[in-house]
Amino acid sequence: VLSFVLAASLVSRPAEGRAFFVFGDSLVDSGNNNYLATTARADAPPYGIDYPTHRPTGRFSNGLNIPDLISESIGAQESPLPYLSPQLTGQRLLVGANFASAGVGILNDTGVQFINIIKMPQQLAYFEQYQQRVTSLIGAAETRKLVNQALVLMTLGGNDFVNNYYLVPFSARSRQFALPEYVSFIISEYKKILRVRK
Repeated sequence: VLSFVLAASLVSRPAEGRAFFVFGDSLVDSGNNNYLATTARADAPPYGIDYPTHRPTGRFSNGLNIPDLISESIGAQESPLPYLSPQLTGQRLLVGANFASAGVGILNDTGVQFINIIKMPQQLAYFEQYQQRVTSLIGAAETRKLVNQALVLMTLGGNDFVNNYYLVPFSARSRQFALPEYVSFIISEYKKILRVRK
């Protein structure tokens, strides 16, 4: 799995004051897929059995997931809510947002079997929308500051292998690429996602 934790700025600011943005797949999805008509859902037991509420939360975990643990370690009072959650309004927007969606990959054809997931171009489009929402709360200059000083977690890549290359014998991708070439292709596509958009 290819993961990056990026400090979007070197500006000195207490960690607990930073917004936190999460992008990626099921390893970091905190419930966005619960709001979608998809087969990639974690809304039934045993998911959540060790979570504080002992109920499924949409996390693909029995308890806390990576963003929860990072939030705790930086002293945040709560993890960023799923972007699709109706509770993500007002001051809670300033904590950040989780755009991740189980099943997605670096490639747009990864996860097609799950029907309806938030692929990376849509996660990034939601991030643009998020910034517009925050601008209406605190203004453009403060929004830029919040985003530029944020902590960003992006976790992608596992599904490109498990659900795209290896899922079925002689998958389209395994017929198209030998494994070493596929790895190089995946890395080149990931670089495109990580490139800062101006």
